[in-house]
This record gives sequence, structure tokens and C-alpha cells, in this order.
Amino acid sequence: MSVIVTIKSLTFTTLAIPFKVTFKHSSASRKSTQAVWVEAHSDAGQVGYGEGCPREYVTGEGLASAEIFFQRHRADLMDRVTDVDSLRDWTAENTKAVDANPAAWCAIELALLDLFAKDQGVTVEQLLGLKPLLSRFQYSAVLGDSDIENFRATLSRYHQMGFKDFKVKLSGDLEQDKAKAATLAATLSEATRLRLDANNLWNDMAEAASYLESLQLPIFAIEEPLQAFDYEGLKNLSIATGYQIILDESLLIANQVKLLPAPSSTWIANIRVSKMGGLLRSLEVIEAAIATNIDIIVGAQVGETSLLTRAGITVASQVGERLIAQEGAFGTLLLESDICSPALMFGSGGNLDASDFEWLQSNGLGTPIMTA
Repeated sequence: MSVIVTIKSLTFTTLAIPFKVTFKHSSASRKSTQAVWVEAHSDAGQVGYGEGCPREYVTGEGLASAEIFFQRHRADLMDRVTDVDSLRDWTAENTKAVDANPAAWCAIELALLDLFAKDQGVTVEQLLGLKPLLSRFQYSAVLGDSDIENFRATLSRYHQMGFKDFKVKLSGDLEQDKAKAATLAATLSEATRLRLDANNLWNDMAEAASYLESLQLPIFAIEEPLQAFDYEGLKNLSIATGYQIILDESLLIANQVKLLPAPSSTWIANIRVSKMGGLLRSLEVIEAAIATNIDIIVGAQVGETSLLTRAGITVASQVGERLIAQEGAFGTLLLESDICSPALMFGSGGNLDASDFEWLQSNGLGTPIMTA
């Protein structure tokens, strides 16, 4: 039987932590975090923390709409949600509202799951009956749409750190992208695995195929090259190029998996906890993808703090052999400061060893919060 928790308070604020460098791609340029932060306090004195990263170009959310959603549902949540079962029930009854506000809901849900687990003296994985955390996580290098000089410098740093898996953002400027492709070809070894992210650059499949062919890069996959949800166009592009298609903006809920045209080998699902609307909905999409033999990348929003990184490794630990890459865990390599200390972040080669972070085995999400 679930332990009933009385929520004493539920609060909302925003985070705006500066970046050490500007991160740019074809849909946005960002110099600081754009995140919402939720705290849930129980009458027993426990505190749960949650984070979400609303993105207008991904789900149509902004900071203002996230706060409106929170204020609209705060009282009802405090009144009705007392454990995991009632949390699931509330989510199911408010599916349309959550679909429209996944990042805001992500922050709320994570805060409540963290609170419930702490109240029971267990980890979030134990609370939900999930597999325990893996002992090691391997992260990809991510290269944003910077000018060629900064691109070369960043690539060199990643290369020196021993990264073997790279994701590169395209700009849509063919000459600039060709220059970057030449730099990649000259720098990276045959052992390197490379994928591209187009952030919905093209409307036309033939134009996208021609552009990608001209780069002459040995990539295995391209993320969101066409407009979101153009599944037939994306399938035809995969046939024309031989590249797998990574779905990000085009895959937001579990029911969309069944809309994907065969064969399943065409697709890779990018699961970002904030984009999916929290941990429970991320797990639903993973279950649907695995059942359909679709590979999975556990992604991240640019500027996530260690709290969302922590949620991401919960998700990654459930995927099994279908996990082909993981993104995020930049911590203070990107952020001027992290909400957690020590920050949960990768080291040499993109490796994150769970044994280096003892707090991962603490109750709830375990994140050692500095301030909010």
C-alpha cells in the first residue's frame, strides 16, 4: 500500500543561469538557461525538487505559459495528489492540459516523485519499481551552430578529451556547413560515430537529400531534417540517403509511435524528459519504442541542471540494448553554476561513472540542492 503524503506547499520559480558560451542552432540562440523550478514540501518536513525546460520551438511553451499552467492546477494537485497512484490518476484525467504543457508538468511531477520517495526513504527507482541505475553512462559530444573558428576550437577540445560519439548541429548555410564537414573529416577517426541535427531546416525532401549528400560526411543518422510530424517525407528521405531518422520535435507522446511508417529500422527516438512531460511519460514512450524495435537516444535540453540530468539517467537505465546514445550532463562545463553540488556531469571521453556521485543512491532523486 502506498504511503499517503500531505503536500503542505507547492511553489514555482524560474531559473536563469548564465552559460559560459553561447549555444546556437537553427531554431534558437541561447546565453542562459530557460527553466522552471518547482518545490513540493510535505507536512513531515521533506522537500521534493523538479525542473522543466519550456521551449517555444519544440512544444510551444514559454516561461509565462508554464507559470499559468502551474497556478491553474496548483490547488487541485495539493488537494488530490498524495502518492504515485493518485499522481498517475491526475495525469490521466488531465492529459490534454499536460500534452500542451509538458515542461511545466515535468517540473511538477519530478518534485512530487522526489517528495514521495524521500518520504518513504527510497530512491525514485525503488518508488516506481524500476531497474536500478546503471554503473556507467556514455555521453555524446554536441557541437552547436557556431562560427567556423569556434567550431574548430570546440571540436579540438572534445577530440582531446577522447570523445568518440558526436552530434553536430547544421546551420542551413551550405558553405558554412561544408567547411565544418571538412574540419570533421580531417579531425575525427574512422572509429568516431557521427550524427547531424537539422532542427527542422527543410520543407522539401529532395532539397534535404541534396544538401546532406553535398556534405560528404559518414553519418549514420540525421535528426529532424524536415518539418515536424512529416513522417512520410522523413521515411522517403531515409530511403534516399540511407540515414536513420532521429525524431525529436516529431515524437512527444507514446501514441505517436504507432503512427510511424514501417520499417522500424528507419527511426530513432530522442527521449528528453522535459519534452516528454516528465519521467512517467518518458517511460511510456520508451516502452512503446522498445515494443516496436525502435532504437533510443536519451537526450537533453540545452542548459539543464543536474536535476534533469539525474532524471535522464533514470530513463537511460531502463532502456537496455536499445540505448544507442545519451546527451546532456554538461553541468558546469556549460553553466556558470549548477543548482546541485557536486554537479552531475561527464568527464573524460564523455564518461559518467555513477560511483563518483555517492548522492545518486540517496533517497528520492538525491540531488544535493545548493539554492533555488
